[in-house]
Amino acid sequence: MKKRTLYVSDMDGTLLNSNSEVSARQSEIISELSHAGALITVATARTPATVVPLMSNTFISIPYIVLTGAAMYDHATESYHNANYIPADDLRLLLKLYADAGIHPFVYHHNGGKLLVSHHYGMTPLEREFYTPRSNLRLKRFVFEATPSNGDDNVMLLFSIAHHRFIEPLAEAIRGVGRFSVSCYPDIFNPEIAMLEVYVGGVSKANAIKRLMASTGAERLVVFGDNLNDLPMLDIADVAVAVDNAHEQVKERADIIIGCNNDDAVAQFIRQDFNASS
Repeated sequence: MKKRTLYVSDMDGTLLNSNSEVSARQSEIISELSHAGALITVATARTPATVVPLMSNTFISIPYIVLTGAAMYDHATESYHNANYIPADDLRLLLKLYADAGIHPFVYHHNGGKLLVSHHYGMTPLEREFYTPRSNLRLKRFVFEATPSNGDDNVMLLFSIAHHRFIEPLAEAIRGVGRFSVSCYPDIFNPEIAMLEVYVGGVSKANAIKRLMASTGAERLVVFGDNLNDLPMLDIADVAVAVDNAHEQVKERADIIIGCNNDDAVAQFIRQDFNASS
């Protein structure tokens, strides 16, 4: 008997094309396979506020892994599961490290079925570019204030974006504390720009995938990625797949390299693999 397989794809640069969309063809293939019983989902640094609209035309039967594994999101019930929060004392330490570095993070609070994101009222051009397309999303609300925290409860993520020469030293300082999950990676469109995500220790796409495998009864894992923050989940996969546009380190660690993110390559690989395993 063939092993039950869980297929997990990163979104940006992998499942999403260069227009940051799931193509109609990929959506059709993934929906058909999911209706046929395939276990397919996404694992992304994105929040449900952007994942839900991007996946609105794509049927999958299992939760999304969001916020780099800090939570899962059940799109059918619009609810978060397995949320991981930063303790209040640790949050205050992090905010001091950010202040010392002269960087104001976006602070993500879980507030019921939505996210409340606080930030200093002054934004850099890069921060505003990040904020603007997300400013009117149904599942996320931004609040601007002089000291962004909105209380210390239910904080899942600190996110920042800046030139890598500012972000990378901060990332190293936070890693040096030894209590946090730190993901620092280049922007897929401009490698001079870096993103920094900080979560409570133990948060990763890989750990969330392990929980999802246990809950679904999957025995085999196929993972798709393109960027450095995908490496932990590629490392636990039975089959690690990189798209052709992936970072060179990702390609080196992958078992298979498929077409680029504009070629519907993820969905086509899943269809071929699922049909071969059925």
